[in-house]
Amino acid sequence: MAKKTPTDILTNIFVAFESPLRLFFVGIGFYLAFMYLPFEEKSNEVIIQIYRTFIIFLIGYGLFNLSATTSVIFQKVGAKLDLEVDEILLPFLSKLVRVIIVALIISIIAGEWGYDVNGFIAGLGLGGLAFALAAKDAIANLFGGVIIITEKPFSIGDWIKTPSVEGTVEDITFRSTKVRTFAQAVVTVPNSTLSNEPITNWTKMGKRRISFHLGVTYTTSKEKLEVCSKKIEDMLRNHPDIDQETIFVRFDLFSESSLDVFIYFFTKTTLWGEFLAVKEDVNFKIMEILEEESVSVAFPSRSIYIEKEASFN
Repeated sequence: MAKKTPTDILTNIFVAFESPLRLFFVGIGFYLAFMYLPFEEKSNEVIIQIYRTFIIFLIGYGLFNLSATTSVIFQKVGAKLDLEVDEILLPFLSKLVRVIIVALIISIIAGEWGYDVNGFIAGLGLGGLAFALAAKDAIANLFGGVIIITEKPFSIGDWIKTPSVEGTVEDITFRSTKVRTFAQAVVTVPNSTLSNEPITNWTKMGKRRISFHLGVTYTTSKEKLEVCSKKIEDMLRNHPDIDQETIFVRFDLFSESSLDVFIYFFTKTTLWGEFLAVKEDVNFKIMEILEEESVSVAFPSRSIYIEKEASFN
């Protein structure tokens, strides 16, 4: 039946209620058996009440399965409302809906057995202040998770850096966010802490920066320095992996031991391995240019001049 349904939603509903339907037919068998047994009339009333509770439980069980993360209902609703449903929002919504379903089912079953649910809720209201004070950290983490999900500074799988942690986001829950560091350790950061910190999302980079000073010796002539700077800039302008929007190659500083050329540009790729390969290729090409012009790279040095004292007869 599930495969023959015209829409994915009906298929999803049939699959979610498959296990509850199996239990339902078992429940019908027990119900009919107990009704035909020679019990007293009061016992029959208890059996009917148990059966009603069982039906409520099965409905809740099916709705609980239907609200799983893999459910297409969230995706359909998001498409209708033009909402972006990503890998963070889906698990969060699924857990929230499941908590609501469990709370409603418990309340309905309690009311079915004659418990005063309204009085229970009123009692929660009277003790709300004490509960809030005791659970202020948990509430702060919950609201922190809501802020992270609504503002979406990152998604699952993104590489982020904060004052607390740096790594790849693996999961977000009501209380915390799990980040796997580059040392393969998992760090669990409370949402209240993460939502109040500056977050750098390296995955969202459109390009990756390379910036450094190239120091050459003071014996390099002005003409040689100009030629090297021009050749390095031309090399960057013609490099297929370098973004052409921003490139600077300028003689910048008279340092203690060198004449410093400032080199500033961006790679098109943001992947770490590809970025290192492009950076290495640029460095080799710069070395070739310096060798062609017989220009040496400077290193920290100091010249000492010794004067001879005049001799007096």
